[in-house]
Amino acid sequence: MASTANAFTVGDYVVYPKHGVGRVIELQSEEIAGMQLELYVLRFEKERMTLRVPVNKVESIGMRKLSSDKTLKQAMETLKGKPKVKRTMWSRRAQEYEAKINSGDLVSIAEVTRDLFRPEDQPEQSYSERQIFEAASSRLARELAAMEETDEPTALGKILDVLREHAPQYYDSAEEA
Repeated sequence: MASTANAFTVGDYVVYPKHGVGRVIELQSEEIAGMQLELYVLRFEKERMTLRVPVNKVESIGMRKLSSDKTLKQAMETLKGKPKVKRTMWSRRAQEYEAKINSGDLVSIAEVTRDLFRPEDQPEQSYSERQIFEAASSRLARELAAMEETDEPTALGKILDVLREHAPQYYDSAEEA
């Protein structure tokens, strides 16, 4: 097993595709099944979860550093766009949304957040729509918070402000007609 230079150091924020933003709290070396393994120990505060990731598996699972400023800017621009709602069955769309969230790609997560956002004057969302919207917006907010060194509620407020500002122009308002 070729040992590569560690891509992450203790204290770094990282994005684990299926769980979102975590922090490297320790580098461990353990013997498992007779093999010596180097492990990153990640802590996900929101889920109160600790995860051990073998250093040699980091690339294959898609673990990465926080997004670049350029990617963040692109994700915020995505929030301002027109929601794209396909006319397929909800179960199929829900699977696609979940896949985008679990991809760990910030722009894809922003797309899900934008597409499932409902302004206050719009009809209620179904429970499952609301759950997926909250999962996507929370994942987006956690990465934004880590990048801007703020907390998740502040970052979520910023995201919702962008959505509230830009979404009304895409919905037909009966009152103004």
